[in-house]
Amino acid sequence: MKYKVIACNVFLREVCYCVARSPHRVDLEFMHIGEHVDSDRLRSLLQEKIDEADANPENYDAILLVYGLCGNSTNGLKAGKKTPVVLPRAHDCATILLGDKALFEKHFKDNPSLPFSSNGYYERSDYYLRAEDSITGGASYDDLVKEYGEDNAAFLWETMNAKPEEPRAMFIDIPEVTSDELKNKFAAEAEADNKECVFLKGCMRLIDNLVRGQWDERDFLVVPPGKKIVGKYDWEDVVDVG
Repeated sequence: MKYKVIACNVFLREVCYCVARSPHRVDLEFMHIGEHVDSDRLRSLLQEKIDEADANPENYDAILLVYGLCGNSTNGLKAGKKTPVVLPRAHDCATILLGDKALFEKHFKDNPSLPFSSNGYYERSDYYLRAEDSITGGASYDDLVKEYGEDNAAFLWETMNAKPEEPRAMFIDIPEVTSDELKNKFAAEAEADNKECVFLKGCMRLIDNLVRGQWDERDFLVVPPGKKIVGKYDWEDVVDVG
């Protein structure tokens, strides 16, 4: 099988680790982490990369996105004419780094925008904790109700406006790719910021299964050619085919 991976470079170490062990041919392309600050721009860039891969004479068997909804950046992305698109059922990169959406719900249910960090965030951004993703793009509550319905709008609005004082600095630790030196630096910054340093155990299960072609319906959405990704904004399905 031949796959094209389009990933945020926050996952660069994890993706490369898993691809090195994949039985398939996998071509990699990484997007800069800074694109997250403008979800419309990131969506446009991702669509451009999907269209390029779909038209590539390599004739990929699938285009794999190492992204979640990521502030609505993948909502509305369309698969090309011939190549399916596959992505994790994930709200953001925390789910992917933890390796399971159930763990994301366990640790982030009370505040889905809870700041956290990881090897990739610490190495490739200008902040030691992840800045909040822009989930609604500045839409009003009424706009959200019109577009997503009352229940989903309530979830989105609560998430967008949840900004409690957070005494912890959380770090998702994947031991295979994260050095003790980096974790010690993070802990020192957290202490200087008067925050309790909390390490959550991460896992590359989702990335590994993605690049191995093991797309269990619970964990992954397969978007057939010509169809698009639609956000569901719940804890279980997260995304659907539209």
